[in-house]
Amino acid sequence: MNSGSPGLRGQSFTVKNSNPPTDPSPLYEEARIFRNESSYKFDMEATGTCVVRLHFFPFSSPENLSTAIFDVSASGLVLLRNFTAPITGNSPIIEEFFISISVGKLIMDFRPHESSFAFINAIEVYIAPKLFFPDELEHVQSTGKKGKYTGIMSNVLHKIHRINVGGSPLTPDNDTLWRYWVPDDIYLSNPSAAKNSTVYTEKPKYQGDASEYIAPDFVYQTAKEMNIDTNRTSNIFNVSWSFNVSKNSTYFVRSHFCDTLSLSQNSLSFYMYLYSRFSQEIDPFNMTRSWAAPFFYDHVVDSDGSGLLNISIGPNAGSANAFLNGLEIMEIVKLGSVSVGNEHKKMNVVIVLVVSVVGVLTLVCILAFLLFLGSKCRKPKTIETSDWQPPPAYGGGSSHDRLSQGTPLCSPVANLNLGLKISFSEIQFATNNFDKNLQIGKGGFGIVFKGTLKNGMKVAVKRSEPGSSQGLPEFQTEILVLSKLRHRHLVSLIGYCKEGFEMILVYEFMERGSLRDHLYKTNLPPLSWMQRLEICIGAARGLHYLHRGSAGGFIHRDVKSTNILLDINHVAKVADFGLSRLECPDETNFSTDVKGTFGYLDPEYFTTLQLTEKSDVYSFGVVLLEVLCARPAINQVLPIEEVNLAEWGILCKKNGMLEQIVDPYIKSQIKPNSLRKFAETAEKCLQDYGADRPAMGDVLWDLEYALQLQKTARHREPHEDSVTVTNASAAVAMSHVPDFSSTSFANEKDSIPILENNSSSRSTSEVFSSLRIDNSR
Repeated sequence: MNSGSPGLRGQSFTVKNSNPPTDPSPLYEEARIFRNESSYKFDMEATGTCVVRLHFFPFSSPENLSTAIFDVSASGLVLLRNFTAPITGNSPIIEEFFISISVGKLIMDFRPHESSFAFINAIEVYIAPKLFFPDELEHVQSTGKKGKYTGIMSNVLHKIHRINVGGSPLTPDNDTLWRYWVPDDIYLSNPSAAKNSTVYTEKPKYQGDASEYIAPDFVYQTAKEMNIDTNRTSNIFNVSWSFNVSKNSTYFVRSHFCDTLSLSQNSLSFYMYLYSRFSQEIDPFNMTRSWAAPFFYDHVVDSDGSGLLNISIGPNAGSANAFLNGLEIMEIVKLGSVSVGNEHKKMNVVIVLVVSVVGVLTLVCILAFLLFLGSKCRKPKTIETSDWQPPPAYGGGSSHDRLSQGTPLCSPVANLNLGLKISFSEIQFATNNFDKNLQIGKGGFGIVFKGTLKNGMKVAVKRSEPGSSQGLPEFQTEILVLSKLRHRHLVSLIGYCKEGFEMILVYEFMERGSLRDHLYKTNLPPLSWMQRLEICIGAARGLHYLHRGSAGGFIHRDVKSTNILLDINHVAKVADFGLSRLECPDETNFSTDVKGTFGYLDPEYFTTLQLTEKSDVYSFGVVLLEVLCARPAINQVLPIEEVNLAEWGILCKKNGMLEQIVDPYIKSQIKPNSLRKFAETAEKCLQDYGADRPAMGDVLWDLEYALQLQKTARHREPHEDSVTVTNASAAVAMSHVPDFSSTSFANEKDSIPILENNSSSRSTSEVFSSLRIDNSR
């Protein structure tokens, strides 16, 4: 969340970087300065374990940010005391904490020291997945095992180290929870004792408590193993890492494993050592009963007086090798040792607490009495009332929808009191009373305007108009879906307006418009192949989250290149959720009337009326071919066999002619292996039957693989199906594109003229390609 967001209490001002780097991140272009104690209030939609990330970048400015001294607390718990942010070149300082919250709000307090000030560049706050940390763990001292440690989340966890062992740096773009991971090489006690394992190129087989939220795929696909020399007399040794920690403190240690080394089941087991005196047997097969299945161990470890935490792996009597995929080390900040405020004496703290308690009790009594009197004199107010009924949670508003009454996920929503209402007068102000010069597009819902809110935020304003192909159901669905979802690759809803006959949706502004704007029929410079790959990966991430990361799982139902928007850095976001449906957990598919855009429609959905997430996968396959060929999904002026891009692209691939239809601008840029993998991915998406198509998570993995094949210079033969790379850094490094996006909406004219059927020999798919029905867009 940007530091200038609503919810700020106290006086402050912003300063700009007076000497910005050549490629600055928008997060670090400005900082907010506090001369006095100030705070942010975050309203949380849920309770549980809250992730807090604080970003500090002491850039060059008249305030000299590196001299600031201050404390930071979260709802009364001190996170940083006497904190200063030294200049570290172009690298920001990111402090990460895990805090348990039991109420729906979090207050971040910044308290500058006397004659100093506090500052912040950005704050991230979100709820971690449930059961992210266990309540009871094995407790280890430097001298050996101590016993059990309970109630870990009654304390604050402060991230100290997060290591991608055997791999390259991972940025938030490569991580499901937007974490940074660093390589392990500098922590090795004896670098010659270890080597990077061969990179595993398939998706890990998650099961049990392990998931891509515990650690991303890349962590489990790379590892360090013992550097065994067959010429050596003995290969019995340990691989050790040493990490700087505070002396005599307590740490949470999570170690990650995924066996991709063993040649047969139950052939590899070894030991992990904490301070050499405590050993944990690692037996991958007995742990998972599967190959390439991630798992992890959690321990609480007390550091000794050396200031180092030592972790090792080594073989046992029946196995010659050992490996490690990842490590996370977090300091457990015990609440009993935390006091709020600058170094006051205990007596002063007690006095303040007693006075505060008495004052609060008195205030509560007075408020209770006033509320009692007020309840007799006035009627209750309704907040954010609405003169319309919400749609079914499925969205789409069809009378043919079969709503399950057995689950709350599929029942109608009672109201839309979401705190997102924006007054019509403010929207008039933002758009200069809907000035035609600010019109930037027109879609199925209505006209799209560029606007600026009173707080300076640039927005895209979609205003419904009479006769539009979308109406109240789509309006309601868009609000319901986007109010439930938050993801860097899904467009963000700022607010909405429903006053009288006005239906208006307000989004962040996307500076570069839609993906289609950059592919064909445009004066914009063409996208490079690398840009196209990264855009497809971003869109796939958004759709994967839509299907699997959100409650119940949503189906977009209108995936196309005009509904993938780009910010100033070409970061992709999926947009336009007016036709979305909530997939009920007790139904793998469900009946619904056909809506969507021809050329992108899943033929199985069209013929059976059975909608599943695989319908989105088919549509995304069409987008992949659009990106590759830079032509529309339907082009009526071409010969009949080329009208439908999906059919024509698959036919060309099967006949070995795919390179002939690749966009000429990128033809010389694409490496053959990257093209082959990309085309295979599109082909799998475009299978006739949903059961034969991959899940969106698998599509995402294949696209990331295609990106890596494009980045590596290694020559590969056509018959090769996988990559074997010994340099983990070359195989897994992913380009980080900062995602501080905003959104706009481009023209969405997708109407297709009806063709007469003059030939009885035309195939069903050919006829289907040319059809037009109501509700197409």
